[in-house]
Amino acid sequence: MPVANPSPDLVIDVAGITKRFGTKTVVNAIDLQVRRGEIFGFLGPNGSGKTTFIRMLCGLLTPDEGTGTCLGYDVRSQQVEIKRHVGYMTQKFSYYEDLSIRENLDFVARIYGVPDRAAAVQHSLERLGLEKRSQQLAGQLSGGWKQRLALAACLIHSPQLLLLDEPTAGVDPKARREFWDEIHQLAAAGLTVLITTHYMDEAERCHRLAYLAYGNLLTHGTLDHVLTSAKLTTWSVSGPDLQAMAARLRGTPGVEQVVAFGNTLHVSGRDATALETAIAAVREPRHDWKKIRSGLEDVFISLMDEARDNFA
Repeated sequence: MPVANPSPDLVIDVAGITKRFGTKTVVNAIDLQVRRGEIFGFLGPNGSGKTTFIRMLCGLLTPDEGTGTCLGYDVRSQQVEIKRHVGYMTQKFSYYEDLSIRENLDFVARIYGVPDRAAAVQHSLERLGLEKRSQQLAGQLSGGWKQRLALAACLIHSPQLLLLDEPTAGVDPKARREFWDEIHQLAAAGLTVLITTHYMDEAERCHRLAYLAYGNLLTHGTLDHVLTSAKLTTWSVSGPDLQAMAARLRGTPGVEQVVAFGNTLHVSGRDATALETAIAAVREPRHDWKKIRSGLEDVFISLMDEARDNFA
């Protein structure tokens, strides 16, 4: 039976979740709450602990420290129950290449003991537009169709929580957009989604975000909250010889990052006064300077630069 949960609206409610491998702490005392029907985005560099954290939530790993619930079940003692109600889509899509789409879905439905398996498989094929390809071998599918198959397999047992680990890596923009449209429809119907991604446009489509770096939760909240709390000032500059200007600015006191964005540079720093002093030293009439709102990628890079690599 589920453990007592003071707030039924919280699908994930954990505190102090920690995981170590040997002497390295890969997830460090993370507190997190995710509400029902929410799309929650996880950002962070490779090796930041995102996948390890997800695996603890879905019952594949046991935390070394910390407490909490996932779907009302204890993350330490009721992992079997959690697995029955969670759909987990790994970074590498899981399917049997020598089986057809229909056979793959039937196999997964059999594992979960889905009642009226044939009807469940047919519904899944129709919902994700796979019916016309149902006899095609999974190994012959393109990246976008493999993604649909993987999502269909995650949903076949009607989970209450969907955990997606970089699900759109390697698929084309059209397939990514269609995938996100489907995720928003699922969330609107009450399904909770926790998703890791490196794409900033995808992160902006989440209801709330969290940023992990080397096991530590650095910030979380809505997009506006994450951008505001970073306290980052950003200027955009356009004009000739931008690479030469970038070389002059890098390493200057007050300048934390200089990043090319198309035909402009984004110059950012947390000390607004020091940043403006650095910019004043290189201003020329041939360049157009504008103060702009820091974007999520600016904040992402800033947080990544200040984080300490615990594997270094």
